[in-house]
Amino acid sequence: MGKFVNPFTDLGFKIIFGQPASKPFLITLLNALLAGEHRIEDLVFLDKEDHAEHVRDKGIIYDLYCRTSTGEYIIVEMQNRKHPYFVDRTLYYMCRAVSRQVEAPVTVSVPGLDTGKDEIGVREPSASYGTNYKLSTVYGIFFMNFKEPDLPDRFRVDSGILDLKSHEKLNPHFRQIYLQFPYFTKELDECDGLLERLFYTLKNMEHWNRMPDALKEQVFEHLSRLAAVANLSPENRLAYDRAVDRYNVNRLAEEASLQEAQEKGWKEGMEKGMEEGMEKGMEKGMEKGLKEGRLSEKYTIARNLKSAGISKPLIAQSTGLSEEEIDGL
Repeated sequence: MGKFVNPFTDLGFKIIFGQPASKPFLITLLNALLAGEHRIEDLVFLDKEDHAEHVRDKGIIYDLYCRTSTGEYIIVEMQNRKHPYFVDRTLYYMCRAVSRQVEAPVTVSVPGLDTGKDEIGVREPSASYGTNYKLSTVYGIFFMNFKEPDLPDRFRVDSGILDLKSHEKLNPHFRQIYLQFPYFTKELDECDGLLERLFYTLKNMEHWNRMPDALKEQVFEHLSRLAAVANLSPENRLAYDRAVDRYNVNRLAEEASLQEAQEKGWKEGMEKGMEEGMEKGMEKGMEKGLKEGRLSEKYTIARNLKSAGISKPLIAQSTGLSEEEIDGL
């Protein structure tokens, strides 16, 4: 483990982006992302939970939700693992952040209720019906530690409401930026400008013992202090170690699942060829060999996790092996 936290763990993300001391770094990163489009002078962190009236919308939690000093709203979301309909989920989060602007109740006095309360949450009619729908811009920034098949095959994908023919912007108040980190493959000396150096740092910093000499800007000095594992409280250090364990187990399990899927595809191709002329005994032998190979792979993964100090229950959950089998490795 390096000196710095992994930003793709839940606690690592919160340490780097979601605490009061994180605000200068977050503003720097957002301004670099929105260069030429918008500049943020200051922001405040808002309640991340959506206290909607509809039961299905209650409890929606954004990773980070804030408002700028000029009234824009920003959602920052980190997703470590691929899951179905991720792009749809980001659209829903954006729509909820937009709708919250016009759903905020205004209390008006209504005397004589049986409850004895004089106020209820209803919206007073405005002087102009249309002004109820005057919106502030909502930005959605989505950090993704995976490749999303529903997005183009590149690192940064910018989304907005555009005219399909001219590609001109129709509404400036709905803006999304997707960052697919597996597509960011540049080395430090290949990075062009501050933004790419920030992306490079976020992707690689968990393995470093110190910031590279080439990263001399003040923002990296601030990030170095902010993300240092040594600066964590004992409680946060324990929580972070657990988060890293979960992160490593999930990554190894995904790699094993991918390899198994590749083996399955190879096996299916072999079986099809065997059906055209190979003897049945050969097919059974191949299946047995594949089964033994998978078991051997599970043992290898378990040994690696055991060497990394990960607990037996987590290893058993990831590999499917029993704790007795793990003890015998």
